Amino acid sequence: MTDRLSPDATTSAPGAAADTTILDALDAAAAGDRGFDFYSARGALLESLPYARLREDARALGARLLGAGLVPGDRVALIAETEADFVRLFFACGYARLIPAPMPLPMAFGGRENYLAHIRRMIECADAAAAFAPAALKDWLAEAAAGLPLKLSGTVADIPETAAPADLPAPSPDDLAYLQFSSGSTRFPKGIMVTHRALMANATGISRDGLETTPADRCVSWLPFYHDMGLVGFMLTPVVAGLSVDYLSTRDFARRPMMWLELIARNKATISYSPSFGFELCVQRAATLDLGALDISTWRAAGIGGDMIRPNVLRRFADRFAAHGFRMESFVPSYGMAEATLALSFAPLRRGMRAETVDLDRLESGEAAAPATAEARTREFVLCGRPLEGHAIEVRDAAGAALPERQVGQVFAKGPSLMTAYYREPEATEAAIRDGWLDTGDLGYFADGEIVITGRAKDLVLVNGRNVWPQDMEWTVESELDGVRSGDVAVFSVDADEGEDVVALVQCRASAPETREKLATDVANLLRLRFGVPVTVRIVGAHALPVTSSGKLSRSRSRELFLAMKAAEA
Repeated sequence: MTDRLSPDATTSAPGAAADTTILDALDAAAAGDRGFDFYSARGALLESLPYARLREDARALGARLLGAGLVPGDRVALIAETEADFVRLFFACGYARLIPAPMPLPMAFGGRENYLAHIRRMIECADAAAAFAPAALKDWLAEAAAGLPLKLSGTVADIPETAAPADLPAPSPDDLAYLQFSSGSTRFPKGIMVTHRALMANATGISRDGLETTPADRCVSWLPFYHDMGLVGFMLTPVVAGLSVDYLSTRDFARRPMMWLELIARNKATISYSPSFGFELCVQRAATLDLGALDISTWRAAGIGGDMIRPNVLRRFADRFAAHGFRMESFVPSYGMAEATLALSFAPLRRGMRAETVDLDRLESGEAAAPATAEARTREFVLCGRPLEGHAIEVRDAAGAALPERQVGQVFAKGPSLMTAYYREPEATEAAIRDGWLDTGDLGYFADGEIVITGRAKDLVLVNGRNVWPQDMEWTVESELDGVRSGDVAVFSVDADEGEDVVALVQCRASAPETREKLATDVANLLRLRFGVPVTVRIVGAHALPVTSSGKLSRSRSRELFLAMKAAEA
């Protein structure tokens, strides 16, 4: 491997990236020999896109977009397939000073009509002037965008060859780099406005401080480009750091998860991330396979993010793949969100996952995150490190006062990589950003100076004066009842005559009435025993529980599903 062209990208002083853009980073990276490689589900190389060719293709494509009638500042909706044309279009928008807005692919079981309505709503929210899709979804896009005032729509091949003058004025650091739609915002999507300045601050912090990248590093990713962890973490940050990335599509990962690890082994990759469920899926699939000489010992930064971190899942992964070179100390728990571009904190490298067990009764009563005694009900939480340099995190009480260590409260963040605003959503922006601090919507506490996330504030269930975390109830059912898999349970509360009722929707793959009835009874009994809470259990079919565009369980939409079921029965 040759050295990265811009060695200062990950070694410069804080703020060194403040006056640059992602296009400056690509210009620098284009002088080297790194780039992006796209693989099939069976590991065949589909396309190689060196940064030099990406820069050349993107500049030419940007001129064609302007020649087709788009003007700087126009928003461009991009259905984000894991393929080279998406990357070309994203950077073409940058060179033309257009604003790309990545949009999700259809979910495996989401339903065609719901997807088309969702995409249409997102195009409208972005007020897009153009929309592009991979060839396989061209007809779907045409149907979703029918009647909308788009100047241009289709695939890359549909962009006219007529080009604007080759001189493309560069964007400024304070121009928008892209609009990122929050993965959980399905009914009312909000576009997160990220400037080049914020993007470069975050990407530099990730590569320099969080992951300490060097020219010897190589990345592998199956994370979708429409999610911040895939877009920023494994498309844009590698450009800033001058690293190569090997891609497997999210759909192909779901079908053949072991190909993720095979690519790491084959290309001696050092950095790759996943939510907990990705590690869990590999453990499940490995149980039926002969892994042979698989060697993933080069994997030095196995990042965890995008959802609540499940310690037991990570331990099982480390145990299962220890014989193949994986080291527990390679885990890097992280915390962040799209409103902060991506990352806010990283656990120290080479330490691995550090978890602590707290007294669940005291936590639910609002006292503190205190160490558990032998006889107490317990809950394990993972420490996610200290804030990135130049950023700050506070845990506050309901009145807005900062709390001391081990006191659970609302998590706020501040720093150079925060979003500018929600696009054309002044009220939502005002609610989210107060005096320069972002209300993350998360609950957490500090332990030894590191942030610990306990859950989403909106998901918290209040029962008889106790704060009950729904994921605790979900994970209890998944871990203690046979046949219940990860993601099969959604717990939430609904308004009742006297306070709140707790509801659990549980997916069941069996159709026999007696099997479904027994599962409902077992779930209700287990939750009453473990949490002292009466729970209304409803059994739904396989794949019935809604998920976000990033694959996470959506409790808010599960709640809507339950209320719709009740209304239909009334």
